[in-house]
Amino acid sequence: MKFAAIVVAAGRGVRFGRPKQLVEVAGRPLVAWSFATFGAMRELGELVVVTEEEHFEAMASLAARFAPQLTARIVRGGATRQESASAGLDAVSGDCDAAFIHDGARPLVLADDIRRGMAETAPGTGALLAIPVVDTIKVVAPGGRTVSSTLDRAALWAAQTPQFGTVSDLRLAHAVAREARFEATDDAMLLERAGFAVVVVPASAENFKVTLRGDRDLAEAILRERTALSR
Repeated sequence: MKFAAIVVAAGRGVRFGRPKQLVEVAGRPLVAWSFATFGAMRELGELVVVTEEEHFEAMASLAARFAPQLTARIVRGGATRQESASAGLDAVSGDCDAAFIHDGARPLVLADDIRRGMAETAPGTGALLAIPVVDTIKVVAPGGRTVSSTLDRAALWAAQTPQFGTVSDLRLAHAVAREARFEATDDAMLLERAGFAVVVVPASAENFKVTLRGDRDLAEAILRERTALSR
């Protein structure tokens, strides 16, 4: 199957303190690292970037620089991440059978992990990158700090992106959620809710989301080390 890469980069960075899509990390804007990873993957045919209108020109320039062989489309994001992902899916052309949706704030994703997620994707089956939970997770009663239960971490995985599916399955999952006015925290949840199988693909723990300023510093250190090792 030919895949499209959808990058959701429409957030306003409330916890970070400012929009982080274009914040410099190790010599490049944050989102450019993902663009470069996707641009080196011959399995991909398209790059769809979902962002704010004021970033259209910058995103188009970065896509042309770091993923020049991919057909790039820049589209406006919605009020929620779910709406933004749906807008990205709508922009995928009929030339692509499948897609993956990636958070623009995860600059450290590895191409080999993406390929493993792509290999699991089929009609009726989606996938997502994830890592096993290593901490003990407590359930706390809403509105307080009293522990109500402890979850078995052996069955828990922390979800990452990209998250994968055929274009038709992902569009249907979003349409079902939209009809029910259901808001999910990720696209895999929408696939699950629509009745599709979703496979967990073990990934690198370095594929974390840059949320706070300290995350940006850690990402920079890792990216500089990767760059040095690749020389």
